[in-house]
Amino acid sequence: MVRRFAIPTLAALAALTASPVVRAADFSPPPPMIVQPEPSNWYLRGQIGVGMNRFTIDYLPSPPNVGNGFAFDHHSIADTAFIGFGAGYNWNNWLRFDGTVEYRSRTQITARGVYDRTTGQGDAYQGFLTSWVFLANAYVDLGTWNCFTPFIGAGIGGSFNTMADLVDMGIGTTGAGFGRNSNQWSPAWAIYAGVGYDISKNLKVDLTYRYLNFGSVIDTVDCIGGCSADSYKFGNLQSHDIMLGLRWGCCDVAPPPPRYEPLRSRG
Repeated sequence: MVRRFAIPTLAALAALTASPVVRAADFSPPPPMIVQPEPSNWYLRGQIGVGMNRFTIDYLPSPPNVGNGFAFDHHSIADTAFIGFGAGYNWNNWLRFDGTVEYRSRTQITARGVYDRTTGQGDAYQGFLTSWVFLANAYVDLGTWNCFTPFIGAGIGGSFNTMADLVDMGIGTTGAGFGRNSNQWSPAWAIYAGVGYDISKNLKVDLTYRYLNFGSVIDTVDCIGGCSADSYKFGNLQSHDIMLGLRWGCCDVAPPPPRYEPLRSRG
C-alpha cells in the first residue's frame, strides 16, 4: 500500500513543480529585432572645380571724355578655381533640389584700348576678379544603371562680384590710374549636365559640366594728374565649369519601435 500511494504522489509533485516553468516559457517575449535606420531625403553637398571664363568690357567715359575715340582691341581673363557647399532634398527618385554657396578665387583680367590705331596710343589694364555665387538648383535624375545616374539641371540666384587692384597704365603716354576696388550684386543662372555614382547608400560622387552666367561689375579708375575719372563695365561674366562633388545623406531617421501582438497563453 505504501509503495502504490507514493508513486502517484511523487508524480503530482513533479507536475506542480514543472508547471510554472512551462507557463513562463509560454509567455516569454520574442527575441529583440535589429532595426536599421531609414535613409533621409535630406543631404549635404560639397564641390570643387575649375572654370574657363569669358567676359565683355565696355568703356563708360566721363562727360568730358565722350567722343575721344577710345575703344578696346583686346581683353582676356584667366581660368579660375572654386569651392562650394550646400544642402539639398530628394523630392522623389528622379527630382531633387539644393541650394549652394560658392567662392570663385582671384582671377586676373587684362585689357588694352587705343585712341588711334595709327599711333597706337592708349591704355593697358590689369585687375583681379573674385566672386561669391548663390544658387537655388533643381535636377532631374534620368535613371540608374550599375550605380551610375546621369542627370540634368538648372539654377538661378545671384552673385557678388569684386574688381580689385585695377591698374591703368598709358601706352605711349605718361598717364596712369587706379581703380576703386568696386563690388556689385548681379543676377546669376546656370545649367548642368553630369553623372553621379553611388559609393554607398548614403554617399554619392558627381562629375558635372556647368555653364554659369554670373553678371557684371563696374569699376572706376581715378587717373593720376587730375584728369576725369572713367568707368569700365566688366560684363556678361560667364564660365564653362567642370566640377567634382560629393553628396552625403546625412540625416538618417530612426524608424518607429516595432509593435508586438498581445501575448497569449498556449494553455
